[in-house]
Amino acid sequence: MFDWDSLRHFFPVTEKYIYLNHAGVSPLSTQTQSAMEAFLKEATENGYTNSQMWTETIESCRQSAAKLINANTDEIAFVKNTTQGIILTANGINWQAGDNVITTNVEFPSNIYPWWNLERYGVETRLVQEVNKRISVEDIIAKIDSRTRIITISHVEFASGYRNDIATIGKICQDNGILFFVDAIQTLGAFEVDVKKQHIDFLSADGHKWLLGPEGAAIYYCSKSKLDQLTNTNIGWASVVDELTFSEYNLTQKPSAKRFEEGSYNTVGIFGLKAAITLLLEIGILNIERRILDLTQRLIKNLCDQDYDILSPIDNELERSGIVVFRSHKCAPRMLFELFHKSGVSCAIRGGGIRLSPHFYNSEAEIDMVAEILSSVAN
Repeated sequence: MFDWDSLRHFFPVTEKYIYLNHAGVSPLSTQTQSAMEAFLKEATENGYTNSQMWTETIESCRQSAAKLINANTDEIAFVKNTTQGIILTANGINWQAGDNVITTNVEFPSNIYPWWNLERYGVETRLVQEVNKRISVEDIIAKIDSRTRIITISHVEFASGYRNDIATIGKICQDNGILFFVDAIQTLGAFEVDVKKQHIDFLSADGHKWLLGPEGAAIYYCSKSKLDQLTNTNIGWASVVDELTFSEYNLTQKPSAKRFEEGSYNTVGIFGLKAAITLLLEIGILNIERRILDLTQRLIKNLCDQDYDILSPIDNELERSGIVVFRSHKCAPRMLFELFHKSGVSCAIRGGGIRLSPHFYNSEAEIDMVAEILSSVAN
């Protein structure tokens, strides 16, 4: 039995708030804060003199990120956010007029607009419709034809918390010669992501949600087997093999995902991301996944006991995530949001209701406190 309460002191936010908005922006741990402060102190006192230490930490973070998703180190690039990873993929495919992309009608806009932007090349974006807060694999299959080039989908849908069966979708893509992109920002750090078992070709996730890291430090995964299928539309001085030979130009790109790192790093962000991932790996992602499912199950039971409408999947644990969306018959989501805000509960309005998203360090007592707050509305 894991002693989850022993981890709460790493998150000072617990002293002031019941923080249930990890699907939005997460608080930082003291380890992450310390790592970022250490870099700032180093850069303040020594400038670039000890830059080798910066490089070592960046590469150590790359190794940790690879371990987190069961990838090879040379398949990981650091980008500024999830969206940049989607754009690199969308703009890098050698499109032909008449090609199509398949996604869903409930994606975060980051996973819609870059694909819509391909319309100028004659590329169609096909939207699979959500039905009863779920995305059917059969409905995805029905959209596939001989001109389907890529399926792009969120591991977990941000507005409902539905967890897509990406392993099955990935296998369908593999069997049909279709590329597969996963927006993993709503699972990475909370649920197991395995690019090999789930047949993922490309993946992107920023650090500021379930990874418990800072904004602006994101992971982009490009399978080595698909690297040469993407034209790098974001080339800079750091994309090439001789990146430190400034006076002799050579456009030969790095034979790894590092080619997508076009310039200087967000070094302070990567220092923070490294510390955040280290904590997650020490605890164990499967332990974290189980903890989050247990907390959300407790939350769901409390909400059902008070006759709130649950808008997230509740019957099948494989469809559940760290997100629970609900609404009241008696008052609008905005009123519930204001009630939570006054009570020190951090949440969000999404999907027609209130979205709560606990992480491993939240306690059962906090989940029950939410029920107490809501009982005033129910009564």
